[in-house]
Amino acid sequence: MEPTILHNSSNTGWIEVICGSMFSGKTEELIRRMKRARIAKQRVEIFKPAMDTRYDDADVVSHDESVITSTPVSSPSQILLLTSDATVIGIDEGQFFDETLVEVVTQLARDGRRVIVAGLDQDYLGQPFEPMPQLMAVAEYVTKLHAICVICGAPANHSQRLTSGDTRLLLGATESYEPRCRRCFSIHPEADIPHDAVGNEPARTPDAGM
Repeated sequence: MEPTILHNSSNTGWIEVICGSMFSGKTEELIRRMKRARIAKQRVEIFKPAMDTRYDDADVVSHDESVITSTPVSSPSQILLLTSDATVIGIDEGQFFDETLVEVVTQLARDGRRVIVAGLDQDYLGQPFEPMPQLMAVAEYVTKLHAICVICGAPANHSQRLTSGDTRLLLGATESYEPRCRRCFSIHPEADIPHDAVGNEPARTPDAGM
């Protein structure tokens, strides 16, 4: 849930983290908060990794096609140079940046800015996806979102990679990933449990999926 915003004379900044699996609505929530800040006539700036060109070279676009204008950057240090007089700063796909993002976001908050970072908290192996865990530790507010498991319909906390390869950073959407719950997630896609076009899971043998 979005934190309650209080106006005060101390100009205190803070950090908000929006995390979760693929297709959980992280970018959509980031866009929603940034648009609300604009409605409130606050000065906003939005940044995304330059490497993320899946839907657009510049704009931040969610999987449900919500769009907001952004500035692509190749490193967190560029964000400090480009924030100008913005009071609300949004950063999408935080997991694509290196760990200096933590220092940059902390500095912005110390300068009295509201900083909102969205990103995956786990990689395709189900391991913490730096620098998101570090950001969650220093943030005042953390919102964890869930998708729906395509196998059983339970809340999905994992991003199941559907393609081969062991590179950690792999851009993709529905052709490369799908949301899975803890029970249906597998770190070995080649041994994955098949399911039909509507996501129904076939009957398991007693030792399957253990």
